[in-house]
Amino acid sequence: MEFTELTLTVADHVAEVTLNRPGKANALDASLWTELKAALEWCDRSAEVRVVVLAGAGKHFCSGIDISLLAGLEGQLDKHCEGRKRERLRELILELQSTVNSLEKCRKPVIAAIHGACVGGGLDVALAADFRYASRDAQFSVREVAMGMVADVGSLQRLPGVVGQGIARELAYTARDVDAGEALCIGLVNRVLDDIGACRDAALSAARQIAAQSPLAVRGSKQILNYSRDHSVADGLDYVATWNAAMLLSEDIQEAIGAQVMGRPASFRD
Repeated sequence: MEFTELTLTVADHVAEVTLNRPGKANALDASLWTELKAALEWCDRSAEVRVVVLAGAGKHFCSGIDISLLAGLEGQLDKHCEGRKRERLRELILELQSTVNSLEKCRKPVIAAIHGACVGGGLDVALAADFRYASRDAQFSVREVAMGMVADVGSLQRLPGVVGQGIARELAYTARDVDAGEALCIGLVNRVLDDIGACRDAALSAARQIAAQSPLAVRGSKQILNYSRDHSVADGLDYVATWNAAMLLSEDIQEAIGAQVMGRPASFRD
């Protein structure tokens, strides 16, 4: 696929998706929102991709929504009917949400490698990843209240499940910055690395380790985890029973067992 505001490369079954507006601190304008969703949907469809690593070019991961996107909203709204104006505004918000949701809907795990600023819309995107690594210079913030608005594309829904209700509410109400050390302590990130290079290398290393596993089992694990997060334990157990009734007797389980018996690395089809 052709992109202008991000790059996408694939090697060893790992797709690297890099936000590529370094001169704008990878702020999310209308084009980048569209391209990010297209890239994740492509990764989901492409059998050769087993894991996605999401990063940012330049000094920052993502500084949030580009002001130009907000400024351009007025021109897309009906000027003659208040009801239609509000209906269209709701549609536009849902479109932005769909881009962030594309990370979660992608059947392949998404690892966010974060450095520099990860604020506002950037944090929305990072929270939709399966897990996050950060460099020591990373800074996180739910920035929206400082702009006089309610965060509306995912942070308020996903952050409590990651760091707990109390921490999530504190961050949402204060808009304060969280450095990498605190982010690790509260569970916002899994690991903190010395710099951007080490962070990217760690994310790629984890991605390759995931890519070496059964693709069918990894995809299934992500779907089960997402479903179980949003349902009761009983519902989750029922769902995984149905999943395994359909998927358990696969060539992947035969290959995994055979490889262990023979003491060799397993090799799975995409």
